[in-house]
Amino acid sequence: MSTSTSPARHTPIEDVHALLIGSSFIAVGLTLLKAAGLSTGGVAGVALIVSYLTHWPVGVLFFLLNIPFYVLAQRTLGWVFTGKTLVTNLLLAGLALGMPAWLRITTVDPVFAAIFGGTIIGMGILALARHKSSVGGIGVLALWLYEKRGVSAGKVQMASDCLIVAAAFAVISWDKLLLSILSAVALSVVIIANHKPGRYEGY
Repeated sequence: MSTSTSPARHTPIEDVHALLIGSSFIAVGLTLLKAAGLSTGGVAGVALIVSYLTHWPVGVLFFLLNIPFYVLAQRTLGWVFTGKTLVTNLLLAGLALGMPAWLRITTVDPVFAAIFGGTIIGMGILALARHKSSVGGIGVLALWLYEKRGVSAGKVQMASDCLIVAAAFAVISWDKLLLSILSAVALSVVIIANHKPGRYEGY
């Protein structure tokens, strides 16, 4: 005899822990990329590009650039998702502001920064997605398409990332552009490999 059981939902404490861990992973990944003079995809990539041009903190830019997407998130994915996403972005802004004091990187191999930085950002995004949160931006659209249409969130993310990374050529050299593409691919591979319909039901 077989019995079906519904998946146990995350507790509020588990959600808080995931938001802290996911935000920390992304903040460290962004720090590595900026130390190597690289970019990546998504709003994070846009924030890095603008930061290179203006010298504003990446975390502050990340939050400001995401403001329009909070409205989209509320209308498409609900208040709970939007609230968690807003908290995540506030955490990221604070962590990014504190990173220069907490993590001083004087030198980093650009290839390592591209692969490890992109991967750890992808792991952070995955942790957030599995607790009904995101970093906003394209992630909101990607998660909506995944939830409603079953479209791979990683593939949507990768397509948009290619366009954003290409725009980085305005502020970085061609060799760093290639490594930035590698970073965006490393990020998207994590999402494609791990965020699939039916694979995870712990919401």
